[in-house]
Amino acid sequence: MLRRKLWTPAVVLFFLAPAVGELMSGSAPPAEFFNPFTFTFLAILYGGGAILARELTHRWGKGWPTLLMLGAAYGVIEEGLMVKSFFDPNWIDLDVLGVYGRALGVNWVWTAELTIYHAVFSITIPVMLVGLIFPDWRDRPWVSPKAFRRLAALFVLNGVFIFLALTPYRPPVAPYATAVLVTIWLIRRAKRLPYPRYELTERPSARSWRFFALGFLGTVGLFFFSWALPNLNVPVIFTLALLIALPFWMRWRLLRLIGRGEGWPFRQQWAAAAGALSFFILLAPIMEADNANRPDDTSGMILIAILFSLLLLWIRRRVNRAAPPSEPEHLVVEAV
Repeated sequence: MLRRKLWTPAVVLFFLAPAVGELMSGSAPPAEFFNPFTFTFLAILYGGGAILARELTHRWGKGWPTLLMLGAAYGVIEEGLMVKSFFDPNWIDLDVLGVYGRALGVNWVWTAELTIYHAVFSITIPVMLVGLIFPDWRDRPWVSPKAFRRLAALFVLNGVFIFLALTPYRPPVAPYATAVLVTIWLIRRAKRLPYPRYELTERPSARSWRFFALGFLGTVGLFFFSWALPNLNVPVIFTLALLIALPFWMRWRLLRLIGRGEGWPFRQQWAAAAGALSFFILLAPIMEADNANRPDDTSGMILIAILFSLLLLWIRRRVNRAAPPSEPEHLVVEAV
């Protein structure tokens, strides 16, 4: 019975990660996402990557900073080493970013945006939501060591297939080798990051709505810096500086908002994730209305937004049931 339950969070994460990373964002609308071929390699790519990142974080006894760092490594692996969009000037989704910020064979603004995006939306938020769905399994492994090794092998084989068969562009050796080194550095750095610690302070407390607002505004900021500023011809160095500063500012704000000395309360975790995903929920009607101007078919995005909204509300109910009724949100803490 325990062995069967062990797989449950991993299976949910295997399918939720690609749904958040590709489907909800509109990168792969329903007609494309639910194509059996596309769905298979996306599930192995996103789901496999999310499970591997979560299990490494658990094995190392680390927290969400490590998970985010592994998510950044995943972003470099997918976009840099597998699909090579970091380097391809003609990548289908680049638009102005194929020219704006391109230097030394790298699409720098696109690289910064996608690294942050994958760290947050492809890895951290799906893992966080599954942890809220299965709170009793947050401190346990979700796959066996043997399954971990097999999943890692499948992830690599899937990546080789993407590299050779799905994305024919071959980048220059120097930037590609640099991406390999960056990936290694990110993984090693993730392993060394300390578990976040918190202490009481006199500062006013944070409530869940502030976490929701932080998640939403962080997502708005990511896409505003990545797409609005380039189209306004803002100097590239300024755009890159804002993109690089954004995750550090978000981390600083999040650590100051976390409202419990022994960790990050479930309700506030849900609020931060829901706030970040609300950007895409609100964007869905616009994406579907713009169907005629897009090369892909965005029909059904409104339905996807409704389903994700219902999923978030259902998770919220589970969180409320799991948390003590008297759990206060006004405890005053500061992260150190």
